[in-house]
Amino acid sequence: MGETDLSGTVAVVIDVLRATTTITHAIANGAECVIPQLTIEEAQQQHVANPAALLGGERGGERIKGFDLGNSPTEYAPAVVAGKQILFTTTNGTKAMQACRAAELIYIASFANLTPLCNELAEYENIQIVCAGTEGEITREDVLLAGAIVDHLTADAPLIERNDQAQIATDAWQEAKSGLTASSLAQRLKRSRGGRNVLRIGLEADIEIAATLDSLNVVPRLDPKSWQIRDSRIS
Repeated sequence: MGETDLSGTVAVVIDVLRATTTITHAIANGAECVIPQLTIEEAQQQHVANPAALLGGERGGERIKGFDLGNSPTEYAPAVVAGKQILFTTTNGTKAMQACRAAELIYIASFANLTPLCNELAEYENIQIVCAGTEGEITREDVLLAGAIVDHLTADAPLIERNDQAQIATDAWQEAKSGLTASSLAQRLKRSRGGRNVLRIGLEADIEIAATLDSLNVVPRLDPKSWQIRDSRIS
C-alpha cells in the first residue's frame, strides 16, 4: 500500500480477509469500541493501562500468543465482546488504518456492511479508498470490494470522477457481480492471494462469512482523534 496524502479526505479502509470484516462483526455484536494498534508491543502496553480490554489480532494469520482473540469473525460473538473495548492489531489491516491518520474521517469497510456504508459515504465528495492488501501487494478481494463501493456510489451519478485505479476496481466488480451469489463471491475470494492464505490455516468458514453481502447493519468509523472505532450512527 503506497503512501498517499489523505489530509482533508474521507478514507475507507478495506481488508476483507480479514481485519475489516472482523471489526465490523465485533461492532455489530456490541463491542464498545475497537482500538487499532500498529504493533504487538503497542497493544500489550495499552493493555497494561487498560486491563479490562480484550487483546485481539494475528500475525501470519494466527492468533498472537497471549492474546484473547485472533482475527476470525466467529471469535467476536456477542457473549465475548459485548460492552468490551478491543485492542486490535493485524499484519495488514491496522497498518492501513495507521496510514490514514491524516484523514478527516476513516471508515471500515466489508462486504457485510456494504450498503449501510455506501449510504453514509454518499454524503461526502472527496473519498479515498485504501486497500490493505497482503504484505504490500494488491489483493483481489480488496479490489472487488473497492469496486463494489465505487459502483454503488456512482450508479446514479455516472459523471463522478474516478481515477484509473477506481475504474479498474469497478470493472472487476461489475464482471464479478453478474449472477452474483454468496457462494460465487466466496469462490472468487478463495482464489485470491488472501483467500489462499486463509485456506492454508484451515479457516475456510471465515472466507464464506467475509463473502456474505449486507449481513450487518452497522457503519464502523475510526475517529482520528480518539483513535477508536465505533458505529458511526450511535457514537
